[in-house]
Amino acid sequence: MEWHLTKTDRSEELARLSFFSMTKCQPEGKVSFQITVKEYAMPPAGQRLRFFATADKQVNQSIAPLLPSGWGDSVWEALEGCLRLIRQFPYEGEDWI
Repeated sequence: MEWHLTKTDRSEELARLSFFSMTKCQPEGKVSFQITVKEYAMPPAGQRLRFFATADKQVNQSIAPLLPSGWGDSVWEALEGCLRLIRQFPYEGEDWI
């Protein structure tokens, strides 16, 4: 499917979405993260990469809150960048499962 070849204005940020989930296990319990990866038809202004992943929850909330995300040349590269941040920092919220 060649959807990204469609004529589009860069400012429209046309993107196809892919969804993933992961469960992070910590001593306090488990927490579920949902990750959305956007595959842009054209990279957004100021960006050279077409794939951007972002999680639905922040990590490291008590020190310096961070929303895990990642850019890449592929879905998997962007997803891996996001997963790396989820794994690296503790989740300190209240969404335990």
